[in-house]
Amino acid sequence: MTVNKRVEHVVIVGGGTAGWMTAAGLINYYKKNVNFTLIESSEIGTVGVGESTIATIRRFYATLGMQDTDVMRATQATCKLGIEFQHWYQQGASFIHPFGLFGQDVANVPFHHYWLKMQLQGAASDMGDYSLGVNMARAGKFTQPPDNPQNMLSVFDWALQFDASLFAKLMRDFAEHHGVRRIDAKVEQVNLKADNGFIESVKLDNGEVVSGDLFIDCSGFNGLLIEQALHSGYEDWSQWLVCDRAVTVQSELVGPPTPYTIAMAHQAGWQWKIPLQHRQGNGHVYSSQYISDDEAKAVLLNNIEGKLLNEPRQFKFIPGRRKQAWRKNCIAVGLAAGFLEPLESTSIALVETAIEKIRLLFPDKSMNQSVIDEFNEMTRLEYERVRDFIILHYHGTSRTDSPMWNYCRTMPIPDTLAHKMALFKQRGHLVKYRWEIFQPASWVALYTGMHILPQSYDPIVDNFDPEYLRTSLDAMKKSINQAVAATPSHADFIAQHCAAANK
Repeated sequence: MTVNKRVEHVVIVGGGTAGWMTAAGLINYYKKNVNFTLIESSEIGTVGVGESTIATIRRFYATLGMQDTDVMRATQATCKLGIEFQHWYQQGASFIHPFGLFGQDVANVPFHHYWLKMQLQGAASDMGDYSLGVNMARAGKFTQPPDNPQNMLSVFDWALQFDASLFAKLMRDFAEHHGVRRIDAKVEQVNLKADNGFIESVKLDNGEVVSGDLFIDCSGFNGLLIEQALHSGYEDWSQWLVCDRAVTVQSELVGPPTPYTIAMAHQAGWQWKIPLQHRQGNGHVYSSQYISDDEAKAVLLNNIEGKLLNEPRQFKFIPGRRKQAWRKNCIAVGLAAGFLEPLESTSIALVETAIEKIRLLFPDKSMNQSVIDEFNEMTRLEYERVRDFIILHYHGTSRTDSPMWNYCRTMPIPDTLAHKMALFKQRGHLVKYRWEIFQPASWVALYTGMHILPQSYDPIVDNFDPEYLRTSLDAMKKSINQAVAATPSHADFIAQHCAAANK
């Protein structure tokens, strides 16, 4: 007689963006084979401050059969070509990290090597001048990328700036339509099996006991299952990521929405400005070591133009990750798995990649340890590589005007980041790994924006006549400028294609 080892029932604890994305993503794959239950309490609020995403979000909802314009209408979304970093390198300086490429590679040599040679000769301008995404953002314009770009200069990507609560509702509608059962209740008790410590069931405040084969913890910072019940442990990264609090508030939108997010550095942290169709999201992420909660709140409110729409909310967090994102028969997703900070909009992206890893390694009831170990190792690498990218924003500064920036500029950094930086400084080499969200073009944007430049370029570049390179770079800028001039404004694009019915 064959014993059925297939996972038949998945229980997701926690709703919000992470819970409902997980429910929608997994039932889309396993709608015929697995039963899904999601438990959330309407009495418990969600953090729900995530309004900015990276380009991978569009691939995620596309797998659910959703179109960009439909999602934008449903979530009051605007387009995001990248992030403008104001005052990070030094006071008054700014640069844009776009979702796209810079210039054109030649002879399998990345563009930044050619740019560096011309920069040394005074014949190249700012790296952003050679990016279509950057220039559209600067001009407040937007159009969708061509399906078949004629050359690399036409290649760019984009993301959404949306109302996270509306996106969670969209995911919930999809998940419930495809069979996810929702229970509105609080988890009162987590019951473990005596023989192996696996989660057997959760007892709810309505008296119901819900059993499952696989439990997914989307309960937020507290990690109701992964930490409180299974004691996974937490790796604290606050020695590198000093910001540990945030205060957020929504305000009226002043002027047309920009097709990019603004990240404005302050004395003890930074502030985001995220324009949606119907309002603007604002937040001050800061270090409690260097500024009080009241002072941080004042900094935020003093840098908002529009009328406030709600009372400011404050959050505390410890930057880091669970030591085991998957323990026994429980997988943590979202804030339950870890949190770095809001910079670069990685939280939702890490939910997406967690869902994809669950799909790749979907277990049977035995919960084979080799499968768990592989998931945990992939998750560790991914979180560490995102961590290093975020750290570089702080460590790369030249600011000397406040204790926080002085610490960040001079602090010891992880060996993994030091290795990457050394290779780039020595020869402009960009390290690329499989489990890494931010690709080489993103590192180029950050390195050049922080004025971290290689000591030398690829010697192949010297095979090209300098005048030819100078002419080519000028032609690239001209082509980009012509494309931008022919592009509609961001506001016009929204009005024509994806304006929400109720703003």
